[in-house]
Amino acid sequence: MSDAALTAEQTERVVAMALDLARDGETERLVEFLDHGLPADAADPAGNTLLMLAAYHGHAGTVRALLARGADPDLRNARDQAPIAGALFKGADEVVTVLREAGADLDAGTPTARAAAALFGREHLLPG
Repeated sequence: MSDAALTAEQTERVVAMALDLARDGETERLVEFLDHGLPADAADPAGNTLLMLAAYHGHAGTVRALLARGADPDLRNARDQAPIAGALFKGADEVVTVLREAGADLDAGTPTARAAAALFGREHLLPG
């Protein structure tokens, strides 16, 4: 988004609205924000990106749309959590598959995706 056109407060509100759309799986509306210049890796103050929130809440279609627009599948939040580990924690199997297909690093973050899969009995979703 162009910072010249919006104040810092307005930009903060736009990002907050987009984060809510990602969290709610409102893909079409979120894509409009991205098509108007919102960075695909926009994040909240805790480092939770649009992709992290969509993945954590099990919205595979939104995850696909964000990845198609350049979202980084390995961007971790301030707690060193990766989107794929969040999807494993929540049991969002389709999201895990989408992130794997996008090349998500299974050994990055705390816990790693491999550790999260083992912890939650989802090893079948990850390659050996």
